[in-house]
Amino acid sequence: MPRSAEAVARVIKAYDVRGLVGQEIDEQFVCEVGAAFARLVRPDSTRVAIGYDMRESSPSLAAAFASGVTAQGLDVVRIGLASTDQLYFASGLLDCPGAMFTASHNPAAYNGIKLCRAGAKPVGRDTGLATISAEVVAGVPAFDGPTGSISDQDVLTAYGEFLRGLVDVTALRPLRVAVDAGNGMAGHTAPEVLGAVPSLTMLPLYFELDGSFPNHEANPLDPANLVDLQRFVVETGADIGLAFDGDADRCFVVDERGQAVSPSAVTAMVAARELTREIGATVIHNLITSRAVPELVVERGGTPVRSRVGHSYIKGLMAETGAIFGGEHSAHYYFRDFWGADSGMLAALYVLAELGGQDRPLSELAGDYQRYEASGEINFTVEDAPACVESVLRAFGTDIHSIDHLDGVTVDLGDGSWFNLRTSNTEPLLRLNVEARTADEVDALVAKVAAEIEAVRAVP
Repeated sequence: MPRSAEAVARVIKAYDVRGLVGQEIDEQFVCEVGAAFARLVRPDSTRVAIGYDMRESSPSLAAAFASGVTAQGLDVVRIGLASTDQLYFASGLLDCPGAMFTASHNPAAYNGIKLCRAGAKPVGRDTGLATISAEVVAGVPAFDGPTGSISDQDVLTAYGEFLRGLVDVTALRPLRVAVDAGNGMAGHTAPEVLGAVPSLTMLPLYFELDGSFPNHEANPLDPANLVDLQRFVVETGADIGLAFDGDADRCFVVDERGQAVSPSAVTAMVAARELTREIGATVIHNLITSRAVPELVVERGGTPVRSRVGHSYIKGLMAETGAIFGGEHSAHYYFRDFWGADSGMLAALYVLAELGGQDRPLSELAGDYQRYEASGEINFTVEDAPACVESVLRAFGTDIHSIDHLDGVTVDLGDGSWFNLRTSNTEPLLRLNVEARTADEVDALVAKVAAEIEAVRAVP
């Protein structure tokens, strides 16, 4: 049935489908999205793989989507409970499009769909979501042909074996590994992937699948949601802590002291490992990862390529350049050998292989890749983002060494310090990231930028 363009636009976003269950997203809506997705991929595909996370609404929404797909004549392969990267694995293994029902790190009231074409190729606004949105608004045309079939295929064991086949974990020293699944899908996949490595002793935290997230939100990007793991690592004497978001496609790392390891340091660490097996390879990094990442890539004989923030841009560049690896500040890690898709569990295996292949503690090892201090992402709610940015640029004046506009504005101050200001695609937010050689320099830069933004916000 036809729907308002405004209502659909609130749910079908730039990279995925996401909304409040029962208000913005329901079974009928999802059925229509499934039908439109089937029409999108039907010229090249005969079946669609579907997986879902532990949220209470996920099974019924996945079933409704399957009804929409089969009504358009395509078959459905249900893989059941899965992490997002497990769904990507199924898409690559079966060479078919996929749909993952998850709202990732969002609270329990939300759900959504991450879509991909065969071989885990991303579907974003410019590669299909705009077409799906338009069809749902207009009403998806009926299919005049036979209904597709539905079958089940468990790919969890094959997924675990595939990941372990990409990283040599056969000769690691014994490691105690604390894993906070956040009641999300890592509680489903970590035992299969990490539990099969003899040298690892896994110490589970919040492995019970529970989409109400009774312990903390499954969003490790918020430092508040790392506190339990940090304490757990110290209490148990673990060598490393791993925290996953709700759909387990992102992995955050904590050292043996309970201190968070920057995703930029993890990106540099994995890049260094990848460059030992393919000298001269390309590594993608987004523009707000640490400058240490491209520096290290060049030092190791690789070619760094800078990207806008966002998985569709990273995956596009991965395909375009043949890059061996890509990393983001948000702890998304992309691998050429994993169809160019992101996998938090594969990133975890790389870090464990690096840690277990030498004798130093993680805090010392990570120090090899941590050259600068960073602010992390700071958000300002603003009404006039361009005016705020203009005010900040005026304030720095002749101190600016260079500036570019790849994604927002990135200002290089020429002394190892830089900052990026960019607007959110979905909210009235201005996002600030700062990096400098010392924490004091970071704090001073943040204060100066924040003062200019506050001055503009204070003008009536």
